[in-house]
Amino acid sequence: MAKVDPIPVVMVTQAGQLLALGPNTALLRLPANSGHGHADGQHCVACAAHSDVRARLFDMLEEVKRVTRPAFTQVIVDASAVADPTAVVAALTGKLPAQALRDHTVARLFYLADVA
Repeated sequence: MAKVDPIPVVMVTQAGQLLALGPNTALLRLPANSGHGHADGQHCVACAAHSDVRARLFDMLEEVKRVTRPAFTQVIVDASAVADPTAVVAALTGKLPAQALRDHTVARLFYLADVA
């Protein structure tokens, strides 16, 4: 099995902050909520599925395998709309317990390089 280099993740927490996207950089925007009628920061099951950073990163890996997304060597996570970005940091640094095999995969293949 080929060794895969870990992929750095840069997280943006300030609205309006701009970062340059290189040719091998993927952008992942986390939503505040999906408009289900609850307050920002409140999550129903549907919202949790769209704002779970580990699930979204795993889905991105699967899209690369299916050749529906170009391969990438860096990810910028835009968490500026998230009410509590510390939960995103906790997910990316292993402070949240793994919920599924995908979380272990993400922990092995991604690391939080910077919070901008």
